Amino acid sequence: MSQRIARFLAAAFTALASAASAQQPPPAAPGFAAPNLTDKGVRSLAASCAMCHGTDGKAAAGSGVASLAGRNAAEIVEQMNAFKEGKRSASIMHQIAKGFSDAEIAALAGYFSRQPR
Repeated sequence: MSQRIARFLAAAFTALASAASAQQPPPAAPGFAAPNLTDKGVRSLAASCAMCHGTDGKAAAGSGVASLAGRNAAEIVEQMNAFKEGKRSASIMHQIAKGFSDAEIAALAGYFSRQPR
């Protein structure tokens, strides 16, 4: 078999395989919450914020770090996304925010918004 025919057959096979996989329905969403999105998982994620933002999001008085407890969830999401997208400068938060999914950010924002100030 010539190299030209072999390349043609390889390209045709690749095209057929791509078309077949494109016709498959997307996988169903899991019927359970990811471990980090359960109540316990969100509390665990929030605990990682305590080093700078204080226990349950209550920063130390006089600290230059924002308290998160009792803040509006939409505001927290907006600020986290600004850090994540590099639209808000920070010493470390832009790197930390990139490690969270949108669902984790929303869950953390909800958690901190429910904490008393």
